[in-house]
Amino acid sequence: MDIKSYLKEKKELVDSFLKEYFSSPSTPSILGESLAYSLFAGGKRIRPILCLAAYEACDGDSEDIIQFASSIELIHTYSLIHDDLPAMDNDDLRRGKPTNHKVFGEGMAILAGDGLLTEAFYMMSNSLSNKNIKNAALIRAIKEIAFVSGIHGMVGGQAQDLLSEDAEPDKETLSFIHKHKTGALISGSLRAGAILANCTKLSLSAITRYGENIGLAFQVIDDILDIEGNTEELGKTAGSDERKKKMTYPALYGIEQSREKAGELISEAIFAIKDFSGKAEPLREIARYFLERKN
Repeated sequence: MDIKSYLKEKKELVDSFLKEYFSSPSTPSILGESLAYSLFAGGKRIRPILCLAAYEACDGDSEDIIQFASSIELIHTYSLIHDDLPAMDNDDLRRGKPTNHKVFGEGMAILAGDGLLTEAFYMMSNSLSNKNIKNAALIRAIKEIAFVSGIHGMVGGQAQDLLSEDAEPDKETLSFIHKHKTGALISGSLRAGAILANCTKLSLSAITRYGENIGLAFQVIDDILDIEGNTEELGKTAGSDERKKKMTYPALYGIEQSREKAGELISEAIFAIKDFSGKAEPLREIARYFLERKN
């Protein structure tokens, strides 16, 4: 299959929904501008797409859950806005544009992130009126996303990342940071899609293994790109991890061993869903695509 066409099609679905959803002006208007600035800055929508692809792999029609899947992008965007703040990573560039706080100020950037996070769960709960989704499955899926977004997942990983700056790299801490800060929401997006499709326990277990592997692979590749990529391609300042003495895979293992690790993780992810039908082909191709990405 042509994975680039698939990703483009699903991205357009998500973008279309989000643009329609946020078409009404917010009050105050500057908050709406701040939200939209980051939300529509050109993200790839990987996490919503993974949610849709997992739903499809479990025999669902992805349009059934477009609202739920799109809400995950709000959580991802909030995390980027807050990560870029001076108190966190202190970055000036994101997706090729000045970071939110550079344009709207720190206070409004914090509120934009807060607004996106809370609105995400409001959007998810709106799916209660969707006759194609069972309420029990929806509650489980919301619980999943809440778990991986907060102290047990992304927020916990970011906290450890902050604590580990200037520290000597060690395997356990590095693995914790990557699995929680980045991997948790990726894996949770996939699990939520499978849960919404009422998949079997066996299928959910396979999707979970797939998600854990590609989630970690995604961050390992990100670490490599921070060294080998350039600012224009990445859309953010290249080399920032090294300058900030972040704990990364290349810092601990070197570039080549990190690249080998990413390849192994992708192979393990694809193997995890070997018993799925052809409907899971997008998941297999997305895993391969991760290895080739340049940003």
